[in-house]
Amino acid sequence: MRLENKKAYFNYEILEKLEAGIVLKGPEVKSLREGRGSIKEAFGRIENGGVFLHNFYITPYPASFEKPDPLRKKKLLLDKREIKRLSRKLEEKGLTLIPLAVYFNKRGLVKVEIALAKGKKLYDKREKIKGRDVQRDIERRMKQG
Repeated sequence: MRLENKKAYFNYEILEKLEAGIVLKGPEVKSLREGRGSIKEAFGRIENGGVFLHNFYITPYPASFEKPDPLRKKKLLLDKREIKRLSRKLEEKGLTLIPLAVYFNKRGLVKVEIALAKGKKLYDKREKIKGRDVQRDIERRMKQG
């Protein structure tokens, strides 16, 4: 199981990637094992000396007595040194913390791949779409002839 934020590479310029653990409750882990969650709207923030993931939606597990709020903020597990470094970089203008993927590592622990990113302007996005269309046309013509 791997949840990916496919729009992240389109909407943001990725500057740096990090892997972090995440604090979850039992039913949330069970839901993630079934691939029931979304990180499309999620973002990270540094609060009270810790990094928290906001808007990370995890569908409530149906067969559970405990029903945690699906949109509650979830704490990311990072070293103090990494948090301080991220904090300094986030103070720069226009940088944000976004999750790229949520997955289980070999030991069965849930990990979040987060990135320090800079939002792309609309004209950058248009340029990327235009380049992709041109590349597709070139490949199509090479196949034909």
